[in-house]
Amino acid sequence: MTTPAAPALLQLLPLNLPQAHERLTKNYKLIELWKESDPKAAIVRHKDDIQVVVTSAMTPTPAELIDALPQLKAICSQGVGYDAIDVKHAQGKNIQVSNTPDVLNDCVADLTFGLLLAAARKLGHAERYVRDNLWGTDAQFPLGTKVSHKKLGIVGLGRIGMAIAQRAAGFNMEIRYHNRSERNDVPYGYQASLLDLATWADFLVIATVGGDGTRHLVNAQVLKALGPNGMIINISRGSVIDETALIDALSSGELGAAGLDVYQNEPNIPDALKALDNVVLVPHIASATTETRAAMIALVLDNVDAFAATGKVVTPIPAL
Repeated sequence: MTTPAAPALLQLLPLNLPQAHERLTKNYKLIELWKESDPKAAIVRHKDDIQVVVTSAMTPTPAELIDALPQLKAICSQGVGYDAIDVKHAQGKNIQVSNTPDVLNDCVADLTFGLLLAAARKLGHAERYVRDNLWGTDAQFPLGTKVSHKKLGIVGLGRIGMAIAQRAAGFNMEIRYHNRSERNDVPYGYQASLLDLATWADFLVIATVGGDGTRHLVNAQVLKALGPNGMIINISRGSVIDETALIDALSSGELGAAGLDVYQNEPNIPDALKALDNVVLVPHIASATTETRAAMIALVLDNVDAFAATGKVVTPIPAL
């Protein structure tokens, strides 16, 4: 039973783990916003009680919502990215914001290589070829591209970028990276220019953060530099690549192939992308494994409980 002293918690999305619901309802006054017939009225009704918001990397948590909750002290997000949350505004009001780093690194890196292999070896096209009963007909399946011993460029050598690099080493790939600044603790080559990295690379993996600072970082010029035999893999945010330029480059043959987990306007994917055989499309599933999602949810709950007990979250996002 919820005690009167329990902090009020506004949950913006369901956490798909039964134990999570049980744990929250046992310890907190829980407002599940997606169940409310009038969400705005529910926020007004509980605004003076809510101290914690539970959200996600894909759930908008704007300044307007933050300002509507005068007692808000912590925002606990499921996911590593935080461009959907107005973190700077929250931090300016001394509201702590946490995310769930590290627990999803392996699965995101695994999917990166799944997309890379699928793009290079044309696995999506190959499956359609078999399902459409084209095997054994005059319609010959085209040759793919070898992955081992190729050159891999990583845009954003953070935790996930490092996990991708470790996997690339198993394929005997040469690795270089582009960051805002060079790291002195890694053995990989640094390219200060993204254009130079794209010119050098056979495969370009996008693993940087989203947000205004990286919007359309990968533009038509970068895609052209990657070239007709080059391939791009994006597991970061759709906003990092100019999607119109990407479609043009893939359609014209100026770019060889792409593997995409993220898009500019999810879940709406342009029909022009869907029509192409040289692009692999998956529905933002990089962290979508049973094990990783459970670990992410557990870390969200740990952040909530730590704030309730100590006034400090476990994995705060650094000041922006």
